[in-house]
Amino acid sequence: MNILVTGAAGYIGSHTCVELLNNGYDVISLDNYSNSSPKSLERVEEITSKSIKKYECDLRDVEGIEKIFEENKIDAVIHFAGLKAVGESCKIPFTYYENNVSGTVNLCQVMAKMGCKKLVFSSSATVYGGNDIPYVETFKTGVEISSPYGRTKFMIEEILKDAAVSDNEWKISLLRYFNPIGAHPSGKIGEDPRGIPNNLMPYISQVAIGKLKELSVFGDDYETKDGTCVRDYIHVCDLARGHLLALERLQKDECEGVEMYNLGAGKGYSVLEVISAFEKASGKTVNRKFAPRREGDLPEFYADAKKAKEYLGFETELGIDKMCEDTWRWQQNNPKGYE
Repeated sequence: MNILVTGAAGYIGSHTCVELLNNGYDVISLDNYSNSSPKSLERVEEITSKSIKKYECDLRDVEGIEKIFEENKIDAVIHFAGLKAVGESCKIPFTYYENNVSGTVNLCQVMAKMGCKKLVFSSSATVYGGNDIPYVETFKTGVEISSPYGRTKFMIEEILKDAAVSDNEWKISLLRYFNPIGAHPSGKIGEDPRGIPNNLMPYISQVAIGKLKELSVFGDDYETKDGTCVRDYIHVCDLARGHLLALERLQKDECEGVEMYNLGAGKGYSVLEVISAFEKASGKTVNRKFAPRREGDLPEFYADAKKAKEYLGFETELGIDKMCEDTWRWQQNNPKGYE
């Protein structure tokens, strides 16, 4: 069975490719490598001892997408490709809307044309905005979203819902991620941010290895267990397994139109708890200082994860200690990422 993975060379895409290949799927990758490295796919092939058919293509290139479908019989698509830096999206919103939203429309139009209407979409908990916690899939989305990046995820979800209403052959799974961290236990693939990391864990690991001087902890006076922000962290390998389970549900035709699932642990860890767990895993001291709160940061959020368990059979298996151990192994083995 041939699965097209867009953004296959990225952090979550590469780990999902491992899961697919290890479970007997054939993977066709589409990536423009704008914020990823083709080396990650070479490492995936090393880990699995299986090959990937690779295409360098941008989702804004309709002819390029069509060529991939013409040359391969594609049974389903897992769609990761997109720009993802929250801060950057506030500075260049047009680029984010063009790349993420228009690119997805192009992909879906080609899929419809070629008769491939099974899609797993990489969405985000950002679609919930400022709802109460824990976040439940029935909450209203699109309210108080704090960035153009988050709004692109919300817009794409709405577009995909419209597609399914217009044509009941579409079977779509929207996977709303919380905070993916960790790396493959081999230490061969992991998160390799370009420039200064935007997310907590790669920042911590780069401070620990001496690449960055210190970590700024934004806010120590929130009404949380230790005054710092609390987030729901999920090991990237657990997250990849969630995609496989969603894909299997689509293949069994159990999905009815559009379904949405939270992929998270269902509990939160504070910034200081994550730092402490990382120091334990690495044996390193993470230099940090407290800084003022960042605008738009919520005190805490985490998933209600019951729906994914009921319909997908998905539960997280890897805890915060394993997330930190695997991150540190990746960072030690690859101090300069994929360079």
